[in-house]
Amino acid sequence: MKMRGTLSLCQRTSQLLLGGGRRATKATYTLIPSICYCTNIDNNTIDGPQSPRVKVFDRELKRKQDCKKTFPTALCLGGSSEAVRRLLRGRGSIEKLIMMDTSNDMVKLCKDAEAAQQDSNQNIETSFVVGDEEFLPIKESSVDLVISSLGLHWTNDLPGAMIQCKLALKPDGLFLAAILGGETLKELRIACTVAQMEREGGISPRISPLAQVRDAGNLLTRAGFTLPGVDVDEYVVRYGNALELIEHLRAMGETNALLQRNNLLKRETALATAAIYDSMFAAEDGTIPATFQVIFMTGWREHPSQPKAKRRGSATISFDDVQKQFGSDS
Repeated sequence: MKMRGTLSLCQRTSQLLLGGGRRATKATYTLIPSICYCTNIDNNTIDGPQSPRVKVFDRELKRKQDCKKTFPTALCLGGSSEAVRRLLRGRGSIEKLIMMDTSNDMVKLCKDAEAAQQDSNQNIETSFVVGDEEFLPIKESSVDLVISSLGLHWTNDLPGAMIQCKLALKPDGLFLAAILGGETLKELRIACTVAQMEREGGISPRISPLAQVRDAGNLLTRAGFTLPGVDVDEYVVRYGNALELIEHLRAMGETNALLQRNNLLKRETALATAAIYDSMFAAEDGTIPATFQVIFMTGWREHPSQPKAKRRGSATISFDDVQKQFGSDS
């Protein structure tokens, strides 16, 4: 598996979710040193005909355009919660953090990690809760921020879980979530389907159904979030063979948990899946790709201070007028 000296996918996704930068890679996830490369050149030095680049943006102004809102109380749901906890240091002026997971063992691991690193989040009051995203044990309008990194795609009622997240937020509270999308493990789906058809004459569910990108915006709107935003990235990770991929999925806790799953996978079907995977998708170096599609969702609980769309038909200028004013070269 080509992931030497790197973060796990869950940790990487947490960084993307909280840090804002996203980068796709076709081989390894490599840690980048925390070095700031920043243009801090006097405006006078980049004007004139000898300028090495075209000046389009006011970079000094752009550095000042940051989110000034604070989130004193935050709720972190399942998935890669421990990675999120580490990345929250110094972000959003968080004073109280509630970490929740459906697994008692995972909550215990988070507690132990907190005890071992007391100095890391010394300014954040952290509490731990065993709970279910489908039945949030959180009072309505009690938190400023809800974060879920790679956890909500396991809920039976995703719209209902998102509605509960919205209700838990205070007015003008922020919802941040990352879920695995429908293109995730598409290579494995194809190989497994072909192998089952060949060896067993039919197919049984082996990989979870996942939301499509086109559904994400509807989910946010249906849950009642305002200012919804959706982004998507695909990460292609290369493994030595299909068995290495399966072991990685087990380590991530992302293996089959369907109610109608077939607990028995015949040896010949498993071997056929690996062989088909290799024959259909292997690269020249012998490695196989596995696609992970991550859908990022943001939404806010309604508040009077938020911008609102104008009433339909209230525009005072037409596109024809705009075209006449700025020309119709296109």
